[in-house]
Parts: sequence; C-alpha cells; structure tokens
Amino acid sequence: MRVTAPAATLPPAGLPGLDPSLSRLVDVPGAAADAGRTRTWHVLDTGPALAERGIEPHGTIVAVHGNPTWSYLWRALVNASLRRAETGATPWRVVAVDQLEMGFSERTTLRRTLAQRIADLDALVTALDLAGPVVTIGHDWGGPVSLGWAVEHRDRLAAVIALNTAVHHPDGAPLPFALRVATARGMLAAGTTGTTAFLDTTLALADLDPAVRAAFRSPYATVPRRRGIGGFVADIPATATDESTPALRRMSTGLRDLDVPALFLRGPKDPVFGEGHLDDLTERMPHADVHRFEGAGHLIAEERPYADVVLDWLDEKVVALPGATPADAAPAETRAGRAKAARAQAELDGAGDTAPAGRLWDALVARRDDDDTAVIDMSTARDGAPLRVSWRQLSTRVDELAAGLDAFGVRAGDRVSLLVPPGPTLTAALYACLRIGAVVVVADRGLGIRGLSRAVRGAVPDVVIGEVAGLAAARALGWPGRRVSADTLPSVTSRALGVEASLSDLARAGRGRALPAAPDADALAAILFTSGSTGPAKGVVYTHAQLTALRDTLAAHFGVTADTGLVTGFAPFALLGPALGTRSATPDMDVSAPRTLTATAVAAAVRASDARIVFLSPAAVHNVVATSDALDADDRAALARVDTFLSTGAPVGIDLLRRAQELMPRATAHTPYGMTECLLVADVTLPEIERAAVTGDRGVCVGRPLGTGQVRISAIGPDGRATGEPSTDAGVTGEVVISAPHLKRGYFRLYLTDREARRGVADRWHRTGDVGHLDADGRLWIEGRLPHVITTAEGPVTPVGIEQDAETVPAVERAAAVGVGPVGRQVVVAVVEAGARRPGLATPELTEAVRASTAQSLAAVLVVPALPTDIRHNSKIDRSRLAAWAERLLAGAKPTAP
Repeated sequence: MRVTAPAATLPPAGLPGLDPSLSRLVDVPGAAADAGRTRTWHVLDTGPALAERGIEPHGTIVAVHGNPTWSYLWRALVNASLRRAETGATPWRVVAVDQLEMGFSERTTLRRTLAQRIADLDALVTALDLAGPVVTIGHDWGGPVSLGWAVEHRDRLAAVIALNTAVHHPDGAPLPFALRVATARGMLAAGTTGTTAFLDTTLALADLDPAVRAAFRSPYATVPRRRGIGGFVADIPATATDESTPALRRMSTGLRDLDVPALFLRGPKDPVFGEGHLDDLTERMPHADVHRFEGAGHLIAEERPYADVVLDWLDEKVVALPGATPADAAPAETRAGRAKAARAQAELDGAGDTAPAGRLWDALVARRDDDDTAVIDMSTARDGAPLRVSWRQLSTRVDELAAGLDAFGVRAGDRVSLLVPPGPTLTAALYACLRIGAVVVVADRGLGIRGLSRAVRGAVPDVVIGEVAGLAAARALGWPGRRVSADTLPSVTSRALGVEASLSDLARAGRGRALPAAPDADALAAILFTSGSTGPAKGVVYTHAQLTALRDTLAAHFGVTADTGLVTGFAPFALLGPALGTRSATPDMDVSAPRTLTATAVAAAVRASDARIVFLSPAAVHNVVATSDALDADDRAALARVDTFLSTGAPVGIDLLRRAQELMPRATAHTPYGMTECLLVADVTLPEIERAAVTGDRGVCVGRPLGTGQVRISAIGPDGRATGEPSTDAGVTGEVVISAPHLKRGYFRLYLTDREARRGVADRWHRTGDVGHLDADGRLWIEGRLPHVITTAEGPVTPVGIEQDAETVPAVERAAAVGVGPVGRQVVVAVVEAGARRPGLATPELTEAVRASTAQSLAAVLVVPALPTDIRHNSKIDRSRLAAWAERLLAGAKPTAP
C-alpha cells in the first residue's frame, strides 16, 4: 500500500514485528495554535488488548518517537509489555504515538514548534483518558517532547526514560555536524523533504534488515508526507533567538526539579547526540540511572534489547516503590530476587563496611616539612641520578596544583582525565585533584588507542591533563575537556594541541592561594578503568572513603610503615606510596607494558629506595625472572634485602613464584587476589600455596579475605549461570561474591552492569564474574571466569584445572581450555603453546600426552604459536576469542592465528 494522502491512516499490513490489531486512529481536539480543530493521530495502543484479556494496567507508558521515525520504533516495547502481562508480570499499557505530520498521523499546514508538539501530546493524553500513573519514554527529538510533557504534568508522572536525546543547546555552540549539514541553506528542503536523503541517512545509522528499513520508510513515500521531517529539522533550536528555544529552556530547567525515577539509555556511536548531551542530562537529573550500550548508535532501539531493560527497570524503580501496586504484581522472578536480596541484607548488613578514618592525603599533610625522599622516578635522571622528590616538595606541589586547578575553574565533582605515566608528575596531579574534590579518570595506554579513546570519551572529562602524546591523541580523536599539559610546551605546540595551561602555570597560579574545602568522605573520587580483558573497559567508581579504606587495608595487612619503602611496577598501586606515608620508587619501565620491566631495573629501584616491598604484575615478574642473568653482585645484594614480594592482577604459577623468590631469598612471596572493582580481596603466600597444593583442590589458591572483607560462592547451574544463594560452604563451585570496605561504589554509566553485579545480593556485595570454590580451611580457589565455564552434557566444567593439567606436559608452555558447541552440549578443547610455528591440530604425540595429563575428556588438542592475552597484564588469556577460533578450525576453516 502506498500512502499519499494527508489524512491519517492505518499502516499497511505485513510490517515485520508490528501487530496490526494494536494500531488505531484517535480523533483529538487541537491544542494551542491548533485549537478549534480536530486532528487524527495514529497510535500503537495495547490498552484494548489488555482489556480483552481482563488485565488492568498498572499505568501507561507514553512512547514518543523522534525524527524521522514513527511509532514503529517502539514495537519491541509494545510486544514485550503484552507478552509479560500475559505471563503475570506487571501490566503496563503502552501508547506509542505518531506525532502529527509524522508516521501515519494526519498532515496539516500548521508549523509545529516544540511548544506546540508538547501541547499536542497533552491533548492526546487527555483524549485517551489514561488511568493510573504515566511513564514517558522518548528518543531523538521525541525526548524534549516527552520530557516537556513530563515537566508540565508532575502530578501524573511515575518515571521518565530517554534514549539518545538532548535537552539543551549552549548559546554560541555549533549544532552537531550532521544537523549542521541538514539545516544548511539550500540543503534543508532538498535533503529532508524534496528527497529521502535525511531519512536514508538516519536509517543507515544502524544495520537494519531491508524489510525493517522499508517499514520505517513506508509513511514517507511522497514529498507532502515528508514535510514533517523538514519541519522538525527547521524547528531545531540552535540559537537564543530561535522560536523553540524558550520551550527547550523551560523544559531543561524544569528537569532539575523532577525527582521521579529516570533512566537514560545511550548508544555511544551517535553522530548527532554526543556524550556531552548525556552529561548535560545527568547533571540536571543526577539521580538518574544511566547505561551506555557500547557499540550501539543513534537507533539504539533497533540495536539493543532495550524493551526488557525498560520493563525490568520499571519493576525495580516504580512498581516496588512504597505506595505502588503490591509486589505481587511483579514477576515471580523479580519478587524472588527482592526477597533474596532482603534476606542477604538482613544477614550481611554492613559487612566489612566500616567507615575509615582520615583522608588519602593525610601523610602529605603530616610530612609537609619533611625533607626525606617521598617519590623516586627511575626513568628520569637529574645530574646523572634518578629524580628524587621530598615530602616537603611533593606536599607543596600538591597544594599549589590544587589551588591552581581551583583558579583554573576546576570544581568539586568535575572529572579530570590523567594521561600521564606513573611518576612524580602524575602523583602530584592526582593528589591535587583529590584534594579539591575533582574526580580523577585513570585509563592507561594498555587499553590500546581505541580502548583508551572509548574510555576517555565515555567519561566526558572536564579537563584532560597529559603529555604531548596524550594531548595529540585527544586533539586528533576529539576527546572532550579543556587541555592542560604536563610539561611546559612551546607556544606553537600549545596552540596546535589546544593547551590552555601547563601544570607549572597552574602551580604558579596556586602559589599562596587558599585551598577550597576538602570533599566529603562519600564524595566521588576516582573512575578507574578496567583492563578490557573481558570486554570493553568499564569505568569503576570509587569514593574518597573507599580509597582511604584501600590504603588502610594495604598498610595493615602488609605492615607498611614510614621506613618500609615500596617499588611499584604495577600501575594501579604505583600511586599509593604517598598515601601510605612511605617512599616509593617506579622502576625504569613502561608501566602500561609490564613485559618491559627487567631484573636490573627492579634491583636499581630497590637499591635507590632501600625498599622492603616489591609490587609487580605477573607479566612483569615473568620478564624479571627471564632477565635475571644480567644481575650483578650489587643487584643481587639489593634484592636480598627485600622482605615482601607481591604479584597481583592475574594468576601466578607456583614455579614462577619460586623462581622470583630465588632472586629475593629473604622475601615472603604473596599473590593477592583482586580486581579493579576491589583492588585487594584475598591474599596467600608461597608457603601457603605449597601446603594447599597437596589438598587436591582444582584451580589457583588465592588465600583468605583481607581485613574485614568477606567472600562467598554462588553455585553455578547446568547452563553455566550462577543462581545459587551465596554461601561459605566448602567445595561448592560457583561465582565468587565479595564484600569489603574498599569495594567500588559502582560502574560509571553502566546501570545494567551494576544491576548484574548486585543480582540477588546486598548492596555492598559484588559478583566478580570469577568462578571458584572455598576449601575446608576457608581459602579461595579461582577456577576461571564465568563466561568461560564449559557447559558439557555431564555438567559445567571450569577451565583452570584442565589447563594446569595440560601444563604438566613438558612440551606445553601454556594452555587454555575452551568449550565448543551449543550450551549444555559443549565439548572441551585444549589449546596449547608448544613451540608450534603455525596454528592447527596438535601432533598425535602431543595430543596423546595432553589427553593423558587430565581426567577431563578432550575432544581435540590444538596448537598456536602464542595464546591471545590482554594488553595490560599480558597474561589473561582471551578464552572467548580462542573458543570462537577453535570452533571455526574444527569446522574446517583454514588455520589462522586466533
């Protein structure tokens, strides 16, 4: 059916995913400039379908599309709401509108401004006589329309939801490039109305099925029917004098007082609405839940399963509110989850969550007049010796930079991205930011340029402090934020990089200037990005109290005093020396590439700092051992004075620990277990590992919880999903669940990730994604990652034990165990490094030896020249990538590197 007339009509039959019985035409009295007329709308409405089933809705979701889509955009929400209502879940009526001039609603001659569209929507809501509370959801320019209605009707409002939208345009700022092109003189009419260019460009922003693309195009077959597209673009309020600017400002200002639950879903690959638009929204509604779907773009509703996310969120944030419909209206699974969480909270309330005393910079204050060494940078020489910074110098520099940042306009809560390698400069900048309440954003180069760019852009920093390489990347890749250079640069370079000041400039500006009030303990302090070894890097949010608790836990467990001294070749801990009140040295290495650390560099750092504790990553330990032949007598003597050796970040094999301890014979070797979300969870020493080895437990023993932290296990089922009640029962394999005073606050703008991490547990507990078990003595054993559990017909199998077996074969350097096949019927495949120059099937002899090493049945043994690992640790094997590669290879694909 080809629609050409201006009158409203029903959509043609056969559009994919659209139930024609849910389409209806509604006559609505005109509003505002349209008063005195009657307009006909097309809507998708589940109200009559619910009535036919005898289901009373809890409330109504009013869904408003943007430009140039129509109500078809919301078909997944329409269908999911009905499906869930039929199974006894909370019933929501969904009314997805076609705005006037759009979709299959009526075409008129009226120029519709934002204020008019808000009035139009109110007229429709009034005409439908909706019962119960209203939830609005909008996308694109449907966001301001739906939120405009919400601000004006708070008495009826239950919640607001928005997908990729904007509610404010700063005076003088240009429109996004795509909109500048669309609104350019001579382009507007031709691109939006005269041709289908604007429509085609929008639909090209997602990989749509051709039939779905045709469905979106179906209401816009002729020039007259596309005039609404052009009218929408023409009405974009780009300047203070545009007609719709006052309405946009009223709405955006009103959002600050809108205290209903809010959910913002975003596809970051959006050329129209950027991270700054989301940042503006969250600044206006800081209580909102936010989730960024990495890899999705403008048409997020077509790219991600948002409908169940929305309905689950409503169950959690609206239906479960006091005074709402009783919890019995929620799905049984949701009720069970809430009950389980309540039991867990009652049992574990406050577990390990005592408030720490003091601030992270207390030692700097206490030692501000101390001329002893605080920080040593082995990679920077001054007069032929490593750069040394005293406590007096560091404390003064931190105060000056803190006051200078305040003078520069950095305020509490502003985010500052630090693109500076570990050393005195980064240390001073970090503590200065913390002192004034700025939130430091730390993402290291180990993420790679794409991962680093995704992390920085996603954090939307207000300020970027970096060296030339980082600032050049920020300029080239369009990262947000004002620019500050770590070093003083030539004026030409500063201008080219957009640098406004150097750290030296800020220090001069801050000299003698009073510092602002210190932040509260529960204020946000840092966003630390994960390694990206198990998916896109996630920003982990810490408060000042949690960072202080980390300091206290580390100091108490390892007996750190002012005279201890640290050598820190592991980036996450390279900044804690000043907080611990002890001198620290960073070895001559690239901290973002652990394998660059040599044994002589460690010895030199120990000698320079007289350190008693050495902290390295597993990959760094491997290279230190591999380069130990270069040590001379003085190097070995320095290492012999070390009391404690720590390696964390990934499992460390017992043989490697033994070889490392041979270099530091007096030291007790520790392998703390932790993650970016909780940097210290448990700890075990080499003697304890050796004693535990005889128990027959499978996996890597990581010891007992540190301090007041706790560990529990949520058992995994046949499908590999952890659903068991978290417990301390010995011998149960499942997901590791943790709690500690220094556990993170949450994830930055990853609501769904946060929700999964807290699934079925109390607030201050975290599902780690690691699998393992507790032994009879309460020690934790790690057996792999939850996504890497192999679901065989005989039950779930964890990979680490199999890998340990395979690595007992003399020819095998490293091994990975992966699952191939459908869930519940997977077979186990071993992939090994065994000196092979090309990937492929292992030789019959090697296959037989690996199979004989383990009790687990192996479907195949494959060889690779090198197993794929993450960049930061150079040791976490990417089993998901290997599994996909092994499946292709066993299906007959040409052998290629995984």
